[in-house]
Amino acid sequence: MERIAMTQEERDWLDTLKRVRDGMLTQREAAGQLGISDRWVRSLVADLKQRGDRIVVHGLSGRESNRRIDAKIRDKVVAILRQPDWHDFGPTFAAEQLAKQHEIVVSRETLRGWMMAAGIWKSRSRKLRKVHPWRPRRSSYGELVQWDTSDHDWLEKRGERVRHLVRMIDDATSRSWGRFVEHDGTRENMGVLREYLERYGRPVEVYTDRDSMFYVPLRKGESLEQRRQQDRLTQLGRALRELGIGAIVAYSAQAKGRVERSFETDQDRLVKQLRLAKIKTMREANEFLEKEYWPEWNERFTVSPAAVGMDMHRPLTKEIDLDATLSYVENRVITNDYTFAYYGRYYQIVREHVKAGMKRQDLRVELRLNGELKACYQGRYVAIKECSSEAGHSAVPSKPAKPTRKDHNAGGKSRWMDGFWDKPSPALWQAIRNVKEKS
Repeated sequence: MERIAMTQEERDWLDTLKRVRDGMLTQREAAGQLGISDRWVRSLVADLKQRGDRIVVHGLSGRESNRRIDAKIRDKVVAILRQPDWHDFGPTFAAEQLAKQHEIVVSRETLRGWMMAAGIWKSRSRKLRKVHPWRPRRSSYGELVQWDTSDHDWLEKRGERVRHLVRMIDDATSRSWGRFVEHDGTRENMGVLREYLERYGRPVEVYTDRDSMFYVPLRKGESLEQRRQQDRLTQLGRALRELGIGAIVAYSAQAKGRVERSFETDQDRLVKQLRLAKIKTMREANEFLEKEYWPEWNERFTVSPAAVGMDMHRPLTKEIDLDATLSYVENRVITNDYTFAYYGRYYQIVREHVKAGMKRQDLRVELRLNGELKACYQGRYVAIKECSSEAGHSAVPSKPAKPTRKDHNAGGKSRWMDGFWDKPSPALWQAIRNVKEKS
């Protein structure tokens, strides 16, 4: 007698049908137990007399599926996954990249089975993490933007040293923008902020950590009220105020969990994508971010805000001068000979711009992101030139002054930031950074 392989469920069905056949159970009672109709029970009992026990076994049992993927494709996929660049890919990300890089479409569960059978993936249980209080997303796009930097070996020592990714992520939607930067400093963060503002407009608030770029710590014995009265701000804090953007500082990494979790995704997916693209320089990495990674992220991983269709970003009006706001600003006192000192260098206000009453007055000095130094007196910019220092110091040669452009930013978008991320910081920015580090 032929032995038929059956599941336990099939054996239970067979036992019930035999009871009906032997008169020990009515067709209605059997239908109730099996969850089928009386008519189906009668049909199965009739077939049981003709075909025997095989009646409860599916006709395709023991046969290969018509949708089974060819073994040659499976072998090709496994060979790809054994390549060094793919050594740490999980089934989900591997399935995406196989479709994108090799036009091989395989479900992640099928791929998971192949990888486990080939010994290149092991099933692992998820670890329970410490639970932190959940904070709901803001309701509107542009209402709050989380802003942070991730320090990681993004290019895995393939070429240039790329350690810092500055990222800005909208709290309501997870829409993101960011750049790889040489230093996690004020200049670089201002550059990322500028690009965000030009793309999306001014958010209502930003949420940052308590890094010294964003937050002025309390002095010994100082209260919050005393610091508020003294109105001490960092350069980024001043810039945000001039832009009308509120600033919130977090007391822990978990408080800004949206951007922290996004960095975990970046350190997995982005690192592998940069590896597959054979990227070795910061310039190539930033080009990949702009053209590949952020468009894919903003298409796949963003969500709809609670207030659908409401964008809280405010436009950049003509009254806002980003060049002036996003710069390193300090006040200097104009001396009796109409000069001022700035980090070891001395500058002279040109004769044509000297006015009565300037002596001993405050002058706003702006070191722009592109390295230019500007001086503003009572709301109007004055021309300056580098000159000799005080007695005992050698003269510093100055470059010929360029004529002032009356049509700056007119007729289209300014292109002065082209190549901004590919060149080192200007000498003055470096001098300021060195002074800050020593203090």
